[in-house]
Amino acid sequence: MKYLCLVFYDEKKRNALSERESLALIDEAISFNDELQTTGHFITAYPLEDVHAASTVRVRSGKVTVTDGPFVETNEQIGGFILIEARDLNEAIQIASRIPPARLGGVEVRPVIENPTLEYWKDKPGR
Repeated sequence: MKYLCLVFYDEKKRNALSERESLALIDEAISFNDELQTTGHFITAYPLEDVHAASTVRVRSGKVTVTDGPFVETNEQIGGFILIEARDLNEAIQIASRIPPARLGGVEVRPVIENPTLEYWKDKPGR
């Protein structure tokens, strides 16, 4: 099963790292991705630009509005993601706990709906 690991942290803390600390973190993250690739867990991963580069799009009553910045104001921002393959949620959590930038914030682990069909959504409780 596929799981999306959303990596989040306070960009101010991330940007306050020295160049040496920042490069060490990046190197550690690349090495971790390489390790996941050899174990068959890695699908893809990308860091994201800082939130100043984000835009939020909303559609209400057919009208589109675009605002600069992230969806909500928080102390932590999404900094990147890793898409992994894992047997179950427990294994995905184990993998996510080893993502290096998690030390600066956290990782939200969420199952991916791999084959979204109308029947899938009809069977979901509360829909």
